[in-house]
Amino acid sequence: MIKLGVNVDHVATVRQARLSNEPDPVRAAVLAELGGADGITVHLREDRRHIQERDLRLLREIVKTRLNLEMACNEEILKIALDVKPDMCTLVPEKREELTTEGGLDVISHFDVVKECVEKLNEAGIEVSIFIDPDESQLEKAIYTGAKYVELHTGRYADAKGDDRIKELKRLKLAAKVANNLGFVVNAGHGLDYMNIIDVIKIPHIYEVNIGHSIVARSIYVGMEEAVREMKEIICKHSVEC
Repeated sequence: MIKLGVNVDHVATVRQARLSNEPDPVRAAVLAELGGADGITVHLREDRRHIQERDLRLLREIVKTRLNLEMACNEEILKIALDVKPDMCTLVPEKREELTTEGGLDVISHFDVVKECVEKLNEAGIEVSIFIDPDESQLEKAIYTGAKYVELHTGRYADAKGDDRIKELKRLKLAAKVANNLGFVVNAGHGLDYMNIIDVIKIPHIYEVNIGHSIVARSIYVGMEEAVREMKEIICKHSVEC
């Protein structure tokens, strides 16, 4: 069955709105695991707008499944990652003015920087994924960085409607096939929710989906544990292997 990584960034977003102690993303991660999450994802951004270094270090101690750190190829964040040693680091682009990650990492334009970051993480025994648009040329360049995973950016699919969504789904299917043929383990994420996830998890070669905002939003009504459990049930129901 396709695995589910739960991103708890937006639990920290609510906390940081008042600069208080609640809600705690670390506690949310524990509840997500109880609900069946196969991994926990957080993005330690340069501006620390939600997840703080304290959160990351505590999560490293308490996460029982798999800790995935989203990060830019930034010297300061890389140093923290090498010290904390999450199970995986997913390299993402980052702009201070964006509300959330707007697209995949441009590996072609930033190849040397990305490759150096991947090499340092690999040397530390940390698995590396690259968050990338469903673009064949980007995937073909990414294989030379040494990363073993890619996470296909599903944002354009999630935002599209009608025929445009069908077109974006076809792009994801082709990209997943190309990535698999190149030898990558293929993940997917961004903008996925309890409805649009169904077509994505039917794509061959998808190993894991990462979902944050939709699950955190649902948790306001039913609690984190139940929100994760509901998403897992959808994945199980529509996964061929389940």
